[in-house]
Amino acid sequence: MNLKPGVGKTTSAVWLAHALHELGLSPLLVDGDPASSALRWSELAGGFPFPVIALPVGDVHRRVNDFLGNRQAVVLDAPQLEDHPRITRSIMRYAGEWIVPVTPAPIELDRMAPIRGEMADVQSLRAEPARTAVLLNRTNRPDATRTGPDADAREALTERGFEVLDTQIARLDLYAQSFGNSVQAKGSAYMDFAEELIERQEEA
Repeated sequence: MNLKPGVGKTTSAVWLAHALHELGLSPLLVDGDPASSALRWSELAGGFPFPVIALPVGDVHRRVNDFLGNRQAVVLDAPQLEDHPRITRSIMRYAGEWIVPVTPAPIELDRMAPIRGEMADVQSLRAEPARTAVLLNRTNRPDATRTGPDADAREALTERGFEVLDTQIARLDLYAQSFGNSVQAKGSAYMDFAEELIERQEEA
């Protein structure tokens, strides 16, 4: 989830769902965006090896389990919070882990302050607090470094109280041009992303 569009939410959700599938976790991908980008991606690719459902509604948290079956993981692609607050907040009420994709650029980091407020508001509606983390997306380098804009963004987010995942997603055509195509997550940063999320859940 994020406040605005164009930060890589759908790309991250689709690649993560594929990584979970390749790890044997049988995911369900929920497209909560009225634009239905994830569902359209699946159609253009000739279908994904797991179900994709469109639920761009304000009561997602009440309806997801109707489609769950024996699925072991759910990935929810939330629309931008600034335009579709009811849907995004409903998704946040359901999801046990909130992932915020953020590009390491000053304008993106500046938008994180209002996201904190939204997170606090939705946490108050939950029986148990959700885990939250930032995914550095479209980074300059594939791995974390001690210097440079990626490191500066990681430090700034940490200072503001955000937990930043170890995995970061580099700015690569492999991801940027993947819409509508089949996805193979093995060997990609999204496989590392999936494994880190699984490890976080096991620790929790």
